Amino acid sequence: MKRLLAVIDGEGRDIQAVLAAEALRKAAQTEGRPLEIKVRDRRQPLDVVPDDGTTLLLVGADEGALGRKADRHLTLDAVLTDPAGALRDAADDGAVLASRIPSIVAVTSCPTGIAHTFMAAEGLQEGAKQLGYPIRVETQGSVGAGTPLTDEEIANAEIVLIAADREVDRSRFAGKRVFASNTKPAITGGAKLIERALAEATVQGGAGAAAGSAPAGAKERAGPYKHLMTGVSFMLPFVVAGGLLIALAFALGGIHANDDAAAGTLAHTLFLIGAKGGFALMVPALAGYIAYSIADRPGIAPGMIGGMVAAMLGAGFLGGIVAGFIAGYGVDQLNRWIRLPKNLTGLKPVLILPLLGTLLTGLLMYFAVGTPVAAALAFLTEWLRSMQGSSAILLGVILGAMSAFDMGGPVNKAGYAFSVGLVASQVYTPMAATMAAGMTPPLGIALATFLFRDRFTAEEREAGAAAGVLGLSFITEGAIPFAARDPFRVIPSLMAGSAVAGAISMASGVELKVPHGGIFVLPIPGAVTHLLAYAAAIVAGTTLTAVLVGVLKASHRDPATA
Repeated sequence: MKRLLAVIDGEGRDIQAVLAAEALRKAAQTEGRPLEIKVRDRRQPLDVVPDDGTTLLLVGADEGALGRKADRHLTLDAVLTDPAGALRDAADDGAVLASRIPSIVAVTSCPTGIAHTFMAAEGLQEGAKQLGYPIRVETQGSVGAGTPLTDEEIANAEIVLIAADREVDRSRFAGKRVFASNTKPAITGGAKLIERALAEATVQGGAGAAAGSAPAGAKERAGPYKHLMTGVSFMLPFVVAGGLLIALAFALGGIHANDDAAAGTLAHTLFLIGAKGGFALMVPALAGYIAYSIADRPGIAPGMIGGMVAAMLGAGFLGGIVAGFIAGYGVDQLNRWIRLPKNLTGLKPVLILPLLGTLLTGLLMYFAVGTPVAAALAFLTEWLRSMQGSSAILLGVILGAMSAFDMGGPVNKAGYAFSVGLVASQVYTPMAATMAAGMTPPLGIALATFLFRDRFTAEEREAGAAAGVLGLSFITEGAIPFAARDPFRVIPSLMAGSAVAGAISMASGVELKVPHGGIFVLPIPGAVTHLLAYAAAIVAGTTLTAVLVGVLKASHRDPATA
């Protein structure tokens, strides 16, 4: 009878690991099987597993050389449920790879690359821990890829799970089983998403795909919203850089920093870099990466050129959105229609598709789309600039409520994208209202946990302090844990506070030239107008949210807080 060695790795579930070890030990005594058990301590290296025909049973985590060497893999839950069955299966010759714990790699990303990116990663890691599966997550955040996946990790993975609200480059996953989702399922139920991915993942086509895989370029079809969010994601750095440089120019040179009389000064130079450089590239970047999301790399040039044409025609961000979709879907369709001999296929992505796509997009923008879209943008811009009194307040209420409704979800991002796009048309009031409304939910929650301490658990009070820091940074997602636990009382409170903050900001005519950063950009001279009124809007919205949360929770006490 072969010697059997069981290595148990609880990976944070120490009690379950000890219980599993004892259950296996008793089962081995009952069955009369020789069994050695080691409970792994991650602070110390595991002894070398003998290479003498010993059958290695790994319970729990599956990582590195140990995981690849194991003959049988089981979860902690499986061993605790049926230790005798687990022992019999492990001892059977040949009962090995069929039940291996799957190795998973994942990529998470969101349009702003801040909160949802990392919350989705945390959700997947927690879900994998519950299932006993190994996982490596690459976060594609605002500063690029964090903890990037290596080629070896990708090669050894059984599936690739992409949880993203924008398009992610999949070229390195050719030939692998890939499953794509947005970030919300990863945040709210990582374990369920992993199980669904294991069942539904399909082979990713592309260069180097395995024989019998899907056609090159095959991927799950994304909707227009995801394509738009991809464009917004890549546009944001241009808006931020351009807006801050313009604000610095006005801080150094005053309101006349952009006049010809100031030419040659540092302030005028900063203004030119921000306005003629950063802002000039906003619309082309938006259009180019909408097209990239739809048609991959061949869509970038037609999209960016179409965006530049939209800017030249005065169609602004609306024209850029239209140009991006024309270029993306046009190039995607051309790619399907055009069939070339194998020795000429290399010309398609670098010559034929960019040329024909640019021709199609440019001509349509010039002769069919550009003029009416420019007229629509001019009307929208003039209408927003002329807003006074009740109309301005109504827009602030709508943008505020949208910001708090799903806290970083599609409704929130739709209002945010609308406001960011208007920055390119020098309409800054909606951006101010949107940021004030986005800061209010987590700040209001933080204040509520301080004012009404007896209505929150100790864990919630600790999370409230973290939510306050996120709120100061304009990361609305800090309120999500509280809304998820008590949505019918918390979400209406958040929406009311954000609506008030947005309304006060719009009514006061506050303008914000930078689309992110929270309070950290407010002290920059020129970044925001009517600073005191803006601060009052944020304070009023925060206070209303906190009071409503406290009152509603008092009317329905949670037993956990008693």
